[in-house]
Amino acid sequence: MDSDSTKQNKLKAPVAPLPLVRHFSYPVTRLLVRTPITPNQITALSLGFGLGAGIVCLKADYLSILIGAILFLICYVLDNCDGEIARLKNMQSRFGMRFDTFVDWLVHAVFFVCVGWGATQATGQEWWFWLGVATSVGGCINYGIELYKNKTQLHSTELPEGESAPQGDDTNMDRFVLNARTVRSDFCFIVLVLSLGGVLMYLLAPAAIGSQAYWGLQFAKAARRWHV
Repeated sequence: MDSDSTKQNKLKAPVAPLPLVRHFSYPVTRLLVRTPITPNQITALSLGFGLGAGIVCLKADYLSILIGAILFLICYVLDNCDGEIARLKNMQSRFGMRFDTFVDWLVHAVFFVCVGWGATQATGQEWWFWLGVATSVGGCINYGIELYKNKTQLHSTELPEGESAPQGDDTNMDRFVLNARTVRSDFCFIVLVLSLGGVLMYLLAPAAIGSQAYWGLQFAKAARRWHV
């Protein structure tokens, strides 16, 4: 009976659609897998491109922001490659998972503050900067939730063979989170399109709201397991 119930839950579990960025990372992964580069080294490269994207956007002119968006896209591609390489080379690790999460948080925290600061310098309106800070703060809260969740759950490499991390029992919420994560995975393309249009700073307001909503959703989902 328990086995049948488990199978039914797996059948009902929502599956995330394949992010667009994966179509860019797969070809790069096929090249990188032939080299001695490690997943953690790729993550470090991703960090460099991500921080560079934010720094370039401080100048706030059209060309600088466009270059920053391209660097941001490369950061995202490499951020996917590290996990793909880790699986192909069987090099998954708890440190790698935590390092990847840290880089993801730091890149976005710096990027939004830089975009906000650049917009403030370009327009003279300080509230652009504070929108960037608000987005960064939302990301920091979400990072804290991720840290706690990773601390209280076994990493996939530590689970018995054939088992996976526990899933929530609210299918609708799980599906919403998966869709939100898919959009988040392709966020670099939103940045690129807005940069091409010269209107990247207008992303700050919805990003500030979205970052608060995302961590709130993550907390609500996790609270069911923590019995808060």
